[in-house]
Amino acid sequence: MTLLRKIGYLSGVVATAFLVAACLPTPTPPPTEAPAAKVAPTAVPAAVSGAEVTPTPKIQSYQGLSFKQYAAPPLMTIDPSASYTATIRTNKGLIVLELFPDSAPKTVNNFVFLAEERFYDGLLFHRVIEGFMIQGGDPTGTGGSGPGYKFGDEIDPRRVFSEPGKLAMANSGPNTNGSQFFITTVPTPHLNGAHTIFGRILNGQEVADAISKVPKDQNGRPIQPITIDTIQIAKTGG
Repeated sequence: MTLLRKIGYLSGVVATAFLVAACLPTPTPPPTEAPAAKVAPTAVPAAVSGAEVTPTPKIQSYQGLSFKQYAAPPLMTIDPSASYTATIRTNKGLIVLELFPDSAPKTVNNFVFLAEERFYDGLLFHRVIEGFMIQGGDPTGTGGSGPGYKFGDEIDPRRVFSEPGKLAMANSGPNTNGSQFFITTVPTPHLNGAHTIFGRILNGQEVADAISKVPKDQNGRPIQPITIDTIQIAKTGG
């Protein structure tokens, strides 16, 4: 075997090993965060002294985009005994979700905080896979960024991927949740225990299904951008 053939063979072995190590044994790669995109810091708003407050964001930029980055997860402000819904307005229609503050209070609190901060406004569903899920919430649109912090999983055995329409956190491993989330379009039991489920679709499953079927490149990125125009939160009870 010549030196070049040996190098080619070894490269193939290494690439295969990395792929196996990085993916679950499923037909499609799980909803994960890609390697972090390089972002540049810009102006930093002045911090408020005194009492404990919501983290003051820095403004960062990436390829002409400006977005907020926080030093730490938000303070707990939701009422876990209340009921919360989230309406995701996309350029393909509305998706209305029930949130699960009883089983995932930190995750729901994080999602509500980012939605009310308008962090998600204008972001993309950057990865969509027919017969699996739609994924969004990355401010750079690359799959490699988030809000500037990470927080722990909230895996509840009562919450499983037994049907379509589950809202869950994308991650890059245990306890690496940030802002990226996904919505399933089919049952995905192979994801049980690996992702925090914090909601389910009440109305708009057909919208999620339609988004998953749009033309896309080999990485699942829609050819025509699918945008999250805004996410509105509603609270009842508590």
